[in-house]
This record gives sequence, C-alpha cells and structure tokens, in this order.
Amino acid sequence: MSNATAFESSVQQRLAARGLALPDPPKPLGSYTAVDQAGDLLFISGQLPLVEGKVVWQGQVGTQLTLDEGRRAAELAALNVLAQIHAHLGSFERLDHIVRLEGHVTSAEGWLQQPAVIDGASDLFADVLGTRGGHARAVYSHFQQPANAAVILVAIAQLRGV
Repeated sequence: MSNATAFESSVQQRLAARGLALPDPPKPLGSYTAVDQAGDLLFISGQLPLVEGKVVWQGQVGTQLTLDEGRRAAELAALNVLAQIHAHLGSFERLDHIVRLEGHVTSAEGWLQQPAVIDGASDLFADVLGTRGGHARAVYSHFQQPANAAVILVAIAQLRGV
C-alpha cells in the first residue's frame, strides 16, 4: 500500500473511530460553486451543519444552543468541508493541508465563546487529518446567518503535486 493510499485509508478509519463517515457533499444553497480550484489551492464555500440538505443545528449559540451543541454543529460543518474536498479530488491523497479556516458562529449578544465552538471543527481536522489538518483560523460572531445555521465554515486547502 502506497503512502497516499495509506493516508486515505487512515482518514476513513479515523472518521469511523469517531462514529462518522463522509456524507455526500452538500449542494450549494445559491448560485455559486461549492469548491473552486485555483492552482494548488481549493476554496471551499461556506459549509453549514447540513444532513441530507437540512440544517441540523439552528439558532444562536449561547441562547438556543449550548456550547457543546455549537461544537457539534462546527464538527458537522467540518465533515461537510471534508466531503467537498474528497468529492473534488476523488480522495484525500493530494491534500497537502488545510491552510485557513473561517468560522462564523451565530451567537447571542455578549456571548464570547465562539473560538471554543469552532474548536469542534479544528479538532476534527486535527484528529482525522493529523498534521494535514493544521490551519490558520479566524472566528466571527453573527446575530443571524443564512438558513438560521448555528455555524458556517469557509476553508482553503492546499494540494500536492499541482
């Protein structure tokens, strides 16, 4: 088994160890593409905590949702980021690493734990991708977001061999 094939297999095994599997990549909610490639970079459009086209985690973290529920929303959105990358590339073999993650959290006024919410996504990337999951990150707070999603993630990934 080559190193690339071994990496693909380890990603799938690490997901399974967390009780997760890659879903079908969600379709965009508007007139844009889910992933766009420019040279060796992949730009992944905002991914919501969607399952089969429905937003699972809705509302403000800090009022309607707990910190733990916000983290789970971020993890689900991160799983959808991985699904988009996998669908675009056909595997994780050419993924060099996640370069940047932007986390947008719908949160209550005065609630300041947005970074802890997005740790749900960062932790998933680290656990599943190892050193390829490390990234720079920015976190933003919003009063309301499209589809009343609790979390939206935007990511940039770098590819190998391009």
